[in-house]
Amino acid sequence: MWLVFKKEVLELTRDRKTLFFMVALPILVFPLLIGGVVYFMQNAYSEAATKALNFAIVANVENTEFAKQLADMPSLHLVEQSTSLASEDEMKKFVKAGNVDFLISIPDNYSEDIISSGQIVIKVYLNDAQFNRVQDRIWEVLDTLSAVYQRNAFMTLGVDEDTQEGLVKPFVVEKVNVADKRESQGAAIGGMIPYFLFILCLQGAMIPAADIGAGEKERGTLETLLLSPISRTQIVLGKFLTLCFAGVVSALVTVLSIAIWGVVLSQGMAISMVGDFMAAIGIIDFLLVFLMLVPLVAIFAAVLLSLSIYARSYKEAQGYMTPLVFIVIVPVMIALMPGIELKGIYAWIPLTNVALAIKELIKGTMDYFQLLGIFGSSVLLAGLLIAFCVNWFNREKVLFR
Repeated sequence: MWLVFKKEVLELTRDRKTLFFMVALPILVFPLLIGGVVYFMQNAYSEAATKALNFAIVANVENTEFAKQLADMPSLHLVEQSTSLASEDEMKKFVKAGNVDFLISIPDNYSEDIISSGQIVIKVYLNDAQFNRVQDRIWEVLDTLSAVYQRNAFMTLGVDEDTQEGLVKPFVVEKVNVADKRESQGAAIGGMIPYFLFILCLQGAMIPAADIGAGEKERGTLETLLLSPISRTQIVLGKFLTLCFAGVVSALVTVLSIAIWGVVLSQGMAISMVGDFMAAIGIIDFLLVFLMLVPLVAIFAAVLLSLSIYARSYKEAQGYMTPLVFIVIVPVMIALMPGIELKGIYAWIPLTNVALAIKELIKGTMDYFQLLGIFGSSVLLAGLLIAFCVNWFNREKVLFR
C-alpha cells in the first residue's frame, strides 16, 4: 500500500500540470483573483460615488433650497430642459433618452414651513439598473434640510429639545449583545470557512483523481500494476491515500496563500486581527476543525476514485466528476442559511452536519458529545465508501469496460 502511495505521489510531483493546479494556482491565481475582484468592486463603488451626473428639476415652486443645494454639489450638474415636462410619461422618456442621468419632480406643496406644507413627496426618475448611487446623494441633501426644517418647526411650536428628540424618535432600541467576540465573529464568517474548505479539498483531490485511475487505463500502465505482487486492496488503498493527501495539501496551500497575501496586501493590519481571532478559537478547537476534515476528505477520495476506476478515459472521468462540485455545494449551502442549527434532522445530513459542526467549533458553542456522533457517522460513511471502492476495483467488468 505504501509503495503504491509513494509511486503515485512521485508521479504527482513529476507532473507539471498537476503541480500547477495544486500549488501554483492556489498560491498565485486564487488570491490574485479574489484580490482583483475586491479591488475592482471598491473602485466601482468609489467611482459611482464621485462620478459627475447630469440632472434636471421639474417644479412649479421656484428656487427651492433643495434644488439650490443639489446644484451646488460638485459631482452634480443641473441641466436646463428646453421643453416643459408636464406628465410622468414625458419625464420617463426624457430620462430614457439619455438627456440626463436622473430627473427630480418637486411637488407644489414644497415649503420650508413643514407645519403648513405637510409631508413632501419628491419623485426621482432614474435608470435604477445602473450603479450610480443617485439616492445616496439626494438623501445627503434631504437629511440636512430635514433636520433644519424640523428644528424650525419645533421652535415655532415652542417645543423644547428633549421633547423634540422624543417626537422625532419616539422609540430607541439599544442592542445588548450577550455573545462574546468570538461567537459574534464565528457567526459572521464561520459558515463560509467550511464552504471554502470543502470545495478546496474536493478540487485538490479531483485534479489527480482522473489520472490515477482512468489515466492509467489510457496509458496501459494499470495492467502492469495489476501484475505486480501487490494485492488489489493495497493498490486501491495506496491510490486512495494519494487522493486524500492531494486534497489536504491543496486546501492547506490555498488557505495559507490567502492568509499570507492578505497580510502582505494589508501591510500587516491583518496580523493582529487574524492573531486575535485564532487565539480566541484555541488550539483544541482549531485541531478539531481539521480533524473533522479527515473523514470528509476520505469520502471525497473514495467517490472520486470509484468514478475514475469506472471511467474508460480521462475525459470521461472528468465528465463524471464535474457534477460532484454541485452535489457538495448544496448541503454546504444549507448550513449557510439563516436559522439552520446543528439540531434535529440537520445533525444527520452528511456534509451539512460537518459544516455546521465546524461553524459551531469556530463560534465556541460546540457540544463535544454531539461532535463525537457526527465524527463517528462521517467515519462510518467514509469506511463504507472505501469498502465499496475496494469491491469496485476487484470487478473485472469495471476495470476493463
